[in-house]
Amino acid sequence: MSRQNKYAELETALGCKFRDQDLLVRALTHGSVRQSANKRIDNERLEFLGDRVLGLVVAEHLHKSLPDVREGDLARRFNALVCGDTCAEVGKEIDLGRFLILSSSEADNGGREKETILADAVEAILGAVFLDRDFDAAKRVVHAIWGERLDEITTTKVDPKSALQEWAQSQSLRLPRYTEISRTGPDHNPCFVAEVSVEGIEPQQGEGSSKRSAQQEAARALLVREGVWREKNKA
Repeated sequence: MSRQNKYAELETALGCKFRDQDLLVRALTHGSVRQSANKRIDNERLEFLGDRVLGLVVAEHLHKSLPDVREGDLARRFNALVCGDTCAEVGKEIDLGRFLILSSSEADNGGREKETILADAVEAILGAVFLDRDFDAAKRVVHAIWGERLDEITTTKVDPKSALQEWAQSQSLRLPRYTEISRTGPDHNPCFVAEVSVEGIEPQQGEGSSKRSAQQEAARALLVREGVWREKNKA
């Protein structure tokens, strides 16, 4: 399989086709490869750049979408969107681990599922898109793979996932983690079951017609169960 075909599925998920495939390969190359093969190529410099690109995209989005929100609230929303946990979640959603270039030892140690490696690679890809194309292209990729997160966090009505995330942060807990438990039904009318877990708290499941709606229902149910929300807050 040619390199171009190898990464075609990832480029489709990103909504961006690279002119310089070497940039994409570098973005996917973990530092363990450099250490094991004595090579200088890895994604650390691209990660540095991509972190800044992501920050500017999100800051611009929040500034435009929330003209009446004060700086402190903007900062909380910003941090929730650009933190490592969110970047890792995005990486999992686009199945990024499958494309990572790791040393054999890192791969054997579960590197394709490690959240820090996934988060760093997501940022590196954004840096690579910026260099390969321009800022507008990087912005389009962020909007494509962050998806509804950007809209949910700017809506005037607080959605359950955002509310749960803010509550977890207020309790100094790690961000909630979502797992797809099952998918049943025909393609035109699927039913998803998702589970949300927060450290130290019993997990909660929710059901919906999409992955996202199932996650929202799981978050809502957990908030109600823990007494953070009353039923009247149901979206």
